[in-house]
Amino acid sequence: MIDHRPQVVNDRSRFGDWEGDLIIGTRTRSAIGTLVDRKSGYAVLLHLPGGHTAAEVNASLITAMSALPQELRRTLTWDQGAEMASHDKIASLFTDGVFFAHAGKPWQRGSNENMNGLLRQYFPKHTNLAIHSADDLAVVAAKINNRPRKRLGWTTPAELLVHELKSS
Repeated sequence: MIDHRPQVVNDRSRFGDWEGDLIIGTRTRSAIGTLVDRKSGYAVLLHLPGGHTAAEVNASLITAMSALPQELRRTLTWDQGAEMASHDKIASLFTDGVFFAHAGKPWQRGSNENMNGLLRQYFPKHTNLAIHSADDLAVVAAKINNRPRKRLGWTTPAELLVHELKSS
């Protein structure tokens, strides 16, 4: 549970602490996985063209997170959705573990909830999300990650992440 997550995650003082969720399309038939780094606000979108079962979400998470260096994969905090039923299969990707917010308390993953709100500008509710290709998701992620943020001193999540990669 989230109560056992390292305290440093709450401070947003390090890279690699991720929050994740799904945005769901019409009739819950389609979804896009969303991940956001708590420190930088950097977003990763998971293409889920076949559905959003635990196996499909795990496969997409493994592909996306394996592309990042280990120092950018410390924790993952998710809600208690069925898509994470096999979280043990992805736990090894994160050095400090996989954690879950309490049921009915989405604000415990506030960075991700905020990101999902931003993403709804591109992926409106009550639409078929399966129509979006992996390339479409990459374009949207680039737009979001290159948007300056007040909380980052008007730098972008992408700039902050690149700077971290160069200094590590």
